[in-house]
Amino acid sequence: MKIYGVVPARMGSSRFPGKPLHPINNRPMIEHVYKRAQKFPRWDDLCLATCDDEIVDFAKKLHIPTVMTSHHHVRCLDRVAEAIEKNILAINEDDIVVCVQGDEPMLHPEMIHAVIKPIEEQQTVNCTMLAMSIQDEAQFTNPDIVKIIHNLAGDVLYTSRSPVPYCKQFSTEIGAKRVSGIFAFRWHFLKTFNQLAESPLECYESCDSNRIMDHGYKVRIAPYPYQPYFSVDSPQDISLVEKYMTKDSLWGTY
Repeated sequence: MKIYGVVPARMGSSRFPGKPLHPINNRPMIEHVYKRAQKFPRWDDLCLATCDDEIVDFAKKLHIPTVMTSHHHVRCLDRVAEAIEKNILAINEDDIVVCVQGDEPMLHPEMIHAVIKPIEEQQTVNCTMLAMSIQDEAQFTNPDIVKIIHNLAGDVLYTSRSPVPYCKQFSTEIGAKRVSGIFAFRWHFLKTFNQLAESPLECYESCDSNRIMDHGYKVRIAPYPYQPYFSVDSPQDISLVEKYMTKDSLWGTY
C-alpha cells in the first residue's frame, strides 16, 4: 500500500478567519503543520489542499506542493478526496490516505505512524482516528475538543463535544479520550464516506466522524501516548500553542 497525505486548509473559518496563515512563533500555522508532517518518512506524496489564493501564494514561496480545490466544500474530507483525485492519478483502492488537519501545529510524525498502523495490520480496518487520553478537566469540558467513546475492541461508538463519558467528578481513571486531528482511510472507504448523506448526529455534534457510525460503518481508534498537545480552534489557543511549542522536541528542527 502507498501512503498519501493531504493537509486541508481554508481561510474562511467562522471562528477564526485567516487561521492557516496566522503566525505561531513568527511562522504561519500551516507551515508548522506541513513541515512537521513532512518529517514522516514514508509518504509517497504529501500536499496542501486549499481553495484560497493566499495559501497557494504562500506555499509557492516554500515550494510546498498545493492542490487548488472547490470553494463549496463544507467538510475537510471532501477537500481531501478532491485533492487526491486531482493529484494522484494511479492511486489503488487499498492505498492509504491520511488527512492531517491544518490546525494541528503540534503534531509529530510518530502520530502518523500510529494512525496508519491499524490499517496496515488488519485488512478489516478501513478508517482510523488518532486518540489521546485527556488528563485535565479543562480539556474534558472544552466543546472545541471532540471526545471519543469506543468499545473494548477499539471501534468508535460515538464522538461528542460534550464531556463524555459522564462522571460526577473528573478523573483520569474514567479513560476519557480526545480526537487529535489526524485520520487515515483506505482510498475506497474515503470515497464511500464522501458519498454518504450527512447524518443527524454528525450535524448536531458538528463531528463528521459520526456519519460513519450512523451509517453502520466502523472507525478504529489509533491510541497515542499522552503529551501536552493543543489544536488551534480559536484565537485564544495561539498563546497556549506558542508556550508549549518551544518546549517541544521538534522545535528548531525545521
